[in-house]
Amino acid sequence: MISKNRAKFIKSLQLKKFRKQEGLFVVEGGKSVLEVLQSNFTLIELYVTSSFYAENEFILKLAPIPVEIVSERELEMASGLQSNNAALAVVQMPAYQFEEPVASEFALVLDDVRDPGNLGTIIRIADWYGIGKVYCSPETTDLFAGKVVQACMGSLTRVKVFYTALNTLLEGYEGPVYGALLNGKNIYDERFDQVGLIVMGNESNGISAGLLPLVSHPITIPGHGGAESLNVAVATAIVCDNVRRPKS
Repeated sequence: MISKNRAKFIKSLQLKKFRKQEGLFVVEGGKSVLEVLQSNFTLIELYVTSSFYAENEFILKLAPIPVEIVSERELEMASGLQSNNAALAVVQMPAYQFEEPVASEFALVLDDVRDPGNLGTIIRIADWYGIGKVYCSPETTDLFAGKVVQACMGSLTRVKVFYTALNTLLEGYEGPVYGALLNGKNIYDERFDQVGLIVMGNESNGISAGLLPLVSHPITIPGHGGAESLNVAVATAIVCDNVRRPKS
């Protein structure tokens, strides 16, 4: 059973100030909860419906904490989703130790990405393309916001996300820095090295003026229609696909 007070507490974690104060965040939905169960994240509370438990009994029996079976109504009372008939977990925020980008990998750099859905989707894209680190400006939306966690679809457990001053990060980096711009080199003509930082800018304003001088390889995705620009998550997927495409 989820008491009214407990439901109220869980709902309070939808707000950044309470997440920060408690060091906790909420994972909702069957797939995402199963992903976090099989990760090294620390679960604090785990609530599931009887139907979800029946479908996933083997995995849930291995859970590191007691699994509480609740009704769909109880789950929805604590949920930030419009509909949740499967599972909800309260999870401890991972205490990542900051890691510098290393010379043998690609990493994403997000300059003031504000939309939670975009951030979550970009983390999922990074996971798909085997990019293990994402560096965010302090202004980028909060990683543990409900809509970000939902859009990640479990990729949050495999991709490390760091918030840091991007000018300092880029100034200290010795490899190529690719930046998605409207007036860069055609991405299909760029021969990407095996390493580098990929900078993606704000949804409305692109990469900030202060970072532009630090972009050594400006690139652009050529358009063929009348749209003014691409959604930043879509653009990130296109760039990552070209980075990973075998070179002839």
